[in-house]
Amino acid sequence: MSTGSAPVRLLDDASLTELRHAAEEILAAAGTSATSPALLAAVARSAAALGAPIRHACRPVDTDDGLFVLRALAVDDTGIGSTPGSWATAGDRAAVHDIALLLLATVMGNPLAWEGQQDGRFVHNIVPSSGHERAQTGASSSVLLSPHTEDAFHPGRAHLLMLGCMRNHDAVATTAASICKVRLGDEDLAVLARPEVPILPDDAYAEARGFDGRPPNVPTLWESEDGRTLRFDPAYTPLDEATPEYRAAYRRLSEQLAAVSTAVSLAPGEVLIVDNDLVVHGRVPFRARYDGTDRWLKRALVRVPGRRTRPPAEATEHGYGQAAIEAHAA
Repeated sequence: MSTGSAPVRLLDDASLTELRHAAEEILAAAGTSATSPALLAAVARSAAALGAPIRHACRPVDTDDGLFVLRALAVDDTGIGSTPGSWATAGDRAAVHDIALLLLATVMGNPLAWEGQQDGRFVHNIVPSSGHERAQTGASSSVLLSPHTEDAFHPGRAHLLMLGCMRNHDAVATTAASICKVRLGDEDLAVLARPEVPILPDDAYAEARGFDGRPPNVPTLWESEDGRTLRFDPAYTPLDEATPEYRAAYRRLSEQLAAVSTAVSLAPGEVLIVDNDLVVHGRVPFRARYDGTDRWLKRALVRVPGRRTRPPAEATEHGYGQAAIEAHAA
């Protein structure tokens, strides 16, 4: 069972059977969970036919926590095989869970992939990788993964982040903090709404980090038509280029987020859904063994049609040359 204060939603046995059968049928027809037009079309058709209980469980985040845990398909620890040594060697391991996650993502909105990340797949494998222990990416382990907005550097980033647990023997926790629980003064809010510094691409996007273009300055907070929105990634924000006033406001925001942070330790079969407009997430440090038993998550990204949480100025950003691929419902 997951720990922490995250709200939990359950799928009943009939819904779990329905979800598993749909995923197994798609996998049998496609033979892989790798991205293809045929696979995405099959997922869209099947997702549209899923029953009301699944659709209700996948309803929008509806609390100030900005997240919830969905208890979904059971995971056979032996059947899924060993934890891959990196995303590049994962292949189709635990592929039925990839497709189940895609089905749930499609109920919530439009699944999102990146041409420059994990071969354009719509479901990513998040595992510790040797040589990346201290990186500020999902492949790290021995350092705190700083709280951040997923893909904060890009105007086409997801509205929702989904993390499905395959294995977590060491109860490694994901951290999360909601802007809805932060209390900042009007002056700090006004300062952080200024587009004063850029957010640079993280180390998972090697091509983007070499992009030949001026990084656009972006706001950290703003009031959108659908409420306050956060865009935050201190590990990749050059704060030394900001004014002292901005750095002080940013520090106070960071302290507030740390004060309201919660830790969620996922169990196999649980899926953490995070509103990427409201919540920053990270991960506590842990010691990777590289023996096939390390923590293993599946990650999916979702854009929600009709969301009005992004400022108009984002439309002019170049996104460091990174192209998003969005799958649309049937």
